Amino acid sequence: MATRKRSGSGSKRPKEKVVYIYELLLHGANADSNKQNFWNEFFLLQPNTEAFETELQKLDATKLCAAKSNLFLLLEKCVEIMDSNDVKRTHNALITLTILTYTMFKKYNNAEDGTENVFSEFQITDVEEHIKKLVEKIKELVICDNSDTLRYYCFKLLFIVASGTDNLDDNLLLEYIMSNNLFDSLKKVLSDSTARLEHGHDIVILLALLVNYRKHDATNPYVVKLSLLDDELALHGFGHVISATLFEFIKQQTTNVLSVQNNSWISSLSSMVGNMFLSDEVDEKMYQIRQNNALLLALYEAVHLNRNFITTLATTQAESSSPPSPSNTLNSHHSISDISSAPIIEVSQYPTNLLVAVFQYCSVVMMDHKNESSAVNLKLCFIILTCISEDQYANSMMHDSNLTFKIFLHRAHMRHRKSTADRASKPQPLAATLLDLLVEFIVSHFMKKFPMELYLLCTGIIHRIIVYQKRCRVRLIYPWKELWTSLISLLKFIVYQEQTLVKKCNIFNLAIQVVNIFNLFITYGDTFLATTSSYDDLYYELNREEKVFSEIHAMVLRYTTIEECEYKEDVFKLLNSLVNILAIIKHFQIKIKEWLSAESLSTPTEEQILAQIQKNYDLTLKLQDSLEFFERYTEKPHDLFFRNLVKDVVIDTRKSVYNVIKNYNVNKTKEAYE
Repeated sequence: MATRKRSGSGSKRPKEKVVYIYELLLHGANADSNKQNFWNEFFLLQPNTEAFETELQKLDATKLCAAKSNLFLLLEKCVEIMDSNDVKRTHNALITLTILTYTMFKKYNNAEDGTENVFSEFQITDVEEHIKKLVEKIKELVICDNSDTLRYYCFKLLFIVASGTDNLDDNLLLEYIMSNNLFDSLKKVLSDSTARLEHGHDIVILLALLVNYRKHDATNPYVVKLSLLDDELALHGFGHVISATLFEFIKQQTTNVLSVQNNSWISSLSSMVGNMFLSDEVDEKMYQIRQNNALLLALYEAVHLNRNFITTLATTQAESSSPPSPSNTLNSHHSISDISSAPIIEVSQYPTNLLVAVFQYCSVVMMDHKNESSAVNLKLCFIILTCISEDQYANSMMHDSNLTFKIFLHRAHMRHRKSTADRASKPQPLAATLLDLLVEFIVSHFMKKFPMELYLLCTGIIHRIIVYQKRCRVRLIYPWKELWTSLISLLKFIVYQEQTLVKKCNIFNLAIQVVNIFNLFITYGDTFLATTSSYDDLYYELNREEKVFSEIHAMVLRYTTIEECEYKEDVFKLLNSLVNILAIIKHFQIKIKEWLSAESLSTPTEEQILAQIQKNYDLTLKLQDSLEFFERYTEKPHDLFFRNLVKDVVIDTRKSVYNVIKNYNVNKTKEAYE
């Protein structure tokens, strides 16, 4: 036994009894040989998470072999004590198992001292029955109402197991969670509004991880269960967890924005001294955005796999309690004094739903143009919106004129446009707000590092919305001129940056997407445009920006003569898609010039040009094929993106849960002194 050593005026603190037992067990000693109730007493001792992890980390290859039998015994006794219905002992057993699992995974993943070979001796089959019993016991505790604390630490243990390896598919322990399905237990908690407030956040993220385990290689029972889930309470609970957390993030960011606006003189002063605190604020925002990846991944899986979940997207949510996020530090009674100038919706004053949360969240993330975390997060958001825009029922809800929402979208500050204090939209269908969001993305991301993939997703969503309106003859009241102007600006950017962009990406594919959106309006606009004057406005914009279309036509003609052009097929497709637009421009330019000559005018007004357009619709256009066609979303082209995303979520989840467990002793000490 270690003795106390004196040095100077002080002395070492005596070891805690639990630490002494850790040392005995990990040195291979038969710790329980002389005491009948050894394990009952051991699990009454408060775990020292830091000391236990430290002792486990000391194990090299030789010591690990010596401790093998005791480690298996510790696992067995932890599982046995959980059958005792003793809350304190079960609580301590769960924390002990969490640290044991985390540290052993860590040693295996970072093996540099020969321990990797030793782990081959630790066959899971040696403790298979204990692991099965553990999972079964966790299922019971998750739905048991005796202790929220036990349920909380059950989820932390499950997180550590699920995030044990960076590559989810390499984690063999997950096979036991696959074979002993927890889905029904998790569903029951999600269906309970009280339990969901405490544990809903954990459940949603845990499901996102479990669904992605060997998702495409074998039959994953969680994929099957989630795709077939039709329990309205569980689906609503799932959606409420996500929307509440997204609204929390939006409110935090809005508070920061309002703080800067209300303290402009402080902002000026900080600029003068070098913006000392700016990097910290940016880092915090990026951290929060990255943390939201797990929740958005869960939303993606629900939207992608389960059509029943679509019905919850626009369901008005009446619950106004704080979101079930561990990071929730907001006062739920905080209100905004001037709602007309606030950039977010106040849940207590206006009805809201999950789509509102997603739209607002996207508008916040879009404001950060340069950070890689934001780009990944925004791509996931756009993929989710792509899945939603392909669904017939979701489109019918978004276009329902009786289902309107007053939504506040954040807009980036740009030099070429005035900043508006009032960013509130009028109450309008969700489809109109979605178009507002996409227009904002288009006009705010003309960058040197051009986000081609995001633009393709963005214009793809717009295309799907227009196709729905055409097929169902839905006449959405919307200021289409804003959309047309933004799309023309995109074409202008492509033309002017052609030499730089063509070396990096296929600009012709994006241009085809944009031009075909115009072709949908030209060919089928009479089936979905709300007013007859909308056609006049469309033709006016095409003629006003005739230089852009002439330049893009010239660019395309030039590439048709370049033999080594790798995008030759798309070049000819773009050339063909421009036919009607060029015909419209040529026709009206002739008519307008003739009228100007007859009237001896040089600078006509907008009204005069519109009048000439209305009088001269006598032109014949080519009927173009496949304008309504789009490739339905499949996950395979984005496989690498999702693999990297899931890996990031696994690493972040492991780190977050480890910090919670590691601080267990610190929190207990604070409680003792309070």
